[in-house]
Amino acid sequence: MLQYAVIGVGTLGKALINRLMGKPSVEVLAIDSDINEIEAIKNNVTQAIRLDSTQKEALESIEINKFDAVIVTIGEDMMTSILTSLILKELNVKNIIARYSDEKHKAILSMIGVTHLVSPEESMGIHQALKTKFVEGNAGFMSLVAIALVVGLAFCIERILYLSLSEINAKQLMLDIDSRMAEGKVEEAKDLCRNTRGPVASICYQGLMHVDDSLENVERSVASYGTVQAANLSKGCSWITLFIAMAPSLGFLGTVIGMVMAFDQIQQAGDISPTIVASGMKVALITTIFGIIVALILQVFYNYILSKIEHIISQMEESSITLMDIIAKYKHENQAS
Repeated sequence: MLQYAVIGVGTLGKALINRLMGKPSVEVLAIDSDINEIEAIKNNVTQAIRLDSTQKEALESIEINKFDAVIVTIGEDMMTSILTSLILKELNVKNIIARYSDEKHKAILSMIGVTHLVSPEESMGIHQALKTKFVEGNAGFMSLVAIALVVGLAFCIERILYLSLSEINAKQLMLDIDSRMAEGKVEEAKDLCRNTRGPVASICYQGLMHVDDSLENVERSVASYGTVQAANLSKGCSWITLFIAMAPSLGFLGTVIGMVMAFDQIQQAGDISPTIVASGMKVALITTIFGIIVALILQVFYNYILSKIEHIISQMEESSITLMDIIAKYKHENQAS
C-alpha cells in the first residue's frame, strides 16, 4: 500500500488527489489550512486534515516522514511553499515533490534540497491554462462573464455578416445605371437596382421609382429612405455596447463577492492566514481580469463594425449625389428632345 500526502488542496491539488485515488493500493492524506477546502475534499480522499504546514510540530504529529511521498502543490504563496519544503527536509521525508511558480521559486527549492520539482503552468498549453484560471476564478461568476462574451460575439458576427453582404462595388453600379439611363432604359436601370443587394442599390431603386417626379421630391425620397437604411445598418449595435459595459461590471461583482468570501474564511478560521486571504483575493482579481479581457475583445469587434457602417454610409451618400446628377441629366435630355 502506497501512502501519499498532498499539501495544498487547490485546483492542482484536487486534480492530483483524484488521479491518485483512481489507482489501486493507494492511500492519500490531504492537508490544507483552509477548513472549507478540507470539507470539500474529505469524501474523495482517504483522510483530510486541517493544519498549518509551516508548523514543524503539526507535521511531526501526523508522522509525515512515514509517507512514501509528500507532494507540495502550493504555488501562489511562495513563502509557505518554501517553509513547508524546508520542514519536510528537516523531518527526513523520503520523497518530496514540490510545485514552483517561477525560476526564483525553483532555485530556492533546489537549494533546500528538493529534487523533484514541477511546474504545471509551464507544461500546459494556453487553452488548459485559461481553463485552470477559469475554474480558480469561481466557475459561477466566470460563467456569467463567459455568457456575456458568447452572446456579445454572436451579435458581432451577425452584424459583420450583414454588413459584408451589404457592401458592393458602388462605383460600378452607378456607371451601369448611368449607361442605362443615358439610353433611356429606365426599367432596366430599376431591374438592375432591384436585383443588386445592399442599401446603395435600394436607395437608387427608390430614387428611380420617382424619376418622373420633380428633383425636389426625388431628393426627399432618397434622403428619407437613406435614413431608414442607415438605421438598419446599426441595428443590434446597442446590444454589443451593453455587453461591453456588462463584462467588466460582472468581473467587478466577482471581485466584491471574492473579498466577502475572503473575510468569511478569515472569520471562520479565526486568524489572518496568507493562504486564506490569497484564495479570496484570487477569485476577486481573476474575475475582474477576465471581465476586462471580454470587454476589450468585444470593443475591437464593435470598432470594426462601426468602421464598416461608416464606409457603407459614405458609399450611400456618394451614390445619392451621383444618382441625383444622373436623374437631372436624364430629365434635361428628355426636355431637350
